[in-house]
Amino acid sequence: MLNVNSEINKLEAVILHEPGEEINNLTPDYLGELLFDDIPWLPLAKEEHKKFAQVFLDNGIKVYYLVDLVKETLEINNEIKEKFIKDFIMDAGIYSQTLSEIVFDYLNSFSNLKEMILKCISGIKKMDLNEYRKRTLTDYVSDSPFITYPIPNLYFTRDPFVVISSGVAINSMHSVTRKRETIFGHYIFLYHPKFKDAVKYYSRNNLFSIEGGDILVLNKETLIVGVSERTSPQGIELLTKNIFNNGTDLKRVLAFSIPKKRTFMHLDTIFTQVDYDKFTIHKGCYNDLVVYELTKDLNRPGKLNVKLLDDKLENILKHYMGVKVKLIPCGGDDKINSDREQWSDGSNALCISPGVVIVYERNEITNKVLEENGIKVIKIPSSELSRGRGGPRCMSMPIYRKD
Repeated sequence: MLNVNSEINKLEAVILHEPGEEINNLTPDYLGELLFDDIPWLPLAKEEHKKFAQVFLDNGIKVYYLVDLVKETLEINNEIKEKFIKDFIMDAGIYSQTLSEIVFDYLNSFSNLKEMILKCISGIKKMDLNEYRKRTLTDYVSDSPFITYPIPNLYFTRDPFVVISSGVAINSMHSVTRKRETIFGHYIFLYHPKFKDAVKYYSRNNLFSIEGGDILVLNKETLIVGVSERTSPQGIELLTKNIFNNGTDLKRVLAFSIPKKRTFMHLDTIFTQVDYDKFTIHKGCYNDLVVYELTKDLNRPGKLNVKLLDDKLENILKHYMGVKVKLIPCGGDDKINSDREQWSDGSNALCISPGVVIVYERNEITNKVLEENGIKVIKIPSSELSRGRGGPRCMSMPIYRKD
């Protein structure tokens, strides 16, 4: 069921999550904590996401919805369902035994399993619980309307877990609010009949953060991982060792160190592959990009060799790909256009087959430059989706590409 050895080969299957009530539970007081800069208007965001999903269906790509996969997983038996609820309560930071029992009973009482999962995602409000009373000092001090906070970033399914070759990394997210997203992938790849046998390259409980937006599969032998605001060098080293220890064809990991700030939160916000020999690039980061190669140390089992690659990005890519590479600038050559369209995910293209990409229609200059370079662009509306600071690649988790 899992096969991703490229960023560009024909996409066959993908996991999506359509934004829901978790977006309506965003308020100005919690935007920063929940990693949003603005509040999307849900009806239009859902409409835009449906058009995004339709592009996959129109191109013969199987769409799995995250919530449906979790539902199928929890339906296996009641023991798995109850374990999920207990783990969710723990992830939500509910430490009061009384409140934990109340929340467990509340979630376990749902007759419709899908509605229960959607409630976990949208957030449980104090007003949802008939038995809620202020009992602890925390209850009295907190003025939050929530028992468990919403999980509004979940429609960016790229980040909580990522398929590499025929295995999966269940990621350890950088921020507290996004750590809760990984429970869904954890249960799918632990118990779902279609996915439970996949090799696991990383655990959500690992100490060092790593996120899917920083991981690009260049080819069967080379993986690229960004050292970013949200992915640590220690996490990359641990992922690399785990991959090498699990018998894949991967021979090296290229660590791309990028500026550590929210504007460039993941590598794929400044750099994505769009064809056999073409990549998008945000020129504002080009001179700051530093690349390291991680390989097995043949003289010290379990250790890595790390080497600085002191060359231009184009030459580095050519060396590992065997073809001359062209970098297509996000927003063209004008700095203002480049900065603006990078902010609205002009570089975050999703390749569904070589030279065919899904993009946000709002990035007009970048899209024109892509077309001028022979790339077919499929444009989707993004007035509301883009407010979450993620593009088509962020919103999709490929699980199968043809080799």
